[in-house]
Amino acid sequence: MSAVCVYCASGPVDADYLTLAERTGEAIAKAGLTLVSGGGNVSMMGSVARAAREAGGRTIGIIPEHLMKKEVADLDSTELIVTDTMRERKRLMEEMADGFLTLPGGIGTFEEFFETWTGGYLGEHDKPVVLLNHGGFYQPMLSWLDDLQTRGFVSSWALDRLKVCDTVGESITYLTNG
Repeated sequence: MSAVCVYCASGPVDADYLTLAERTGEAIAKAGLTLVSGGGNVSMMGSVARAAREAGGRTIGIIPEHLMKKEVADLDSTELIVTDTMRERKRLMEEMADGFLTLPGGIGTFEEFFETWTGGYLGEHDKPVVLLNHGGFYQPMLSWLDDLQTRGFVSSWALDRLKVCDTVGESITYLTNG
């Protein structure tokens, strides 16, 4: 593994989540991984990228033109790629990453997570997909997914493809060692 894509909040969040993003960026850099992110310089997205660079890591930001101002493009990225559309952004993020780590976030984060997880389930990639359940953030969703599996809507194989971790360290260890 050489690059990990991190999905996380780009909207305002409290200090606990910003600190989580910073710890994640630092851990990615210390593991010798390149960070691939949405290319924004705000909220958790900005914190993870800044921390990765401060720890000596390489960052690749991928942002659509129409979000350059809204998400305040991370002009300090080692490499900043500006796309025409969100679909192109997500395609490049998936292509450039060897694995995916989802931190807490909102509907945009959920959309990216579910698309990547589903793509792996459908055989479009075989890259690891990790969900960081910091402080139980994703516990309601995980309970819902377990219920969907019980009802036959989600296969056990799909759930087995998803690695749920409680800490940044556990997440990075899984991504680097499998």
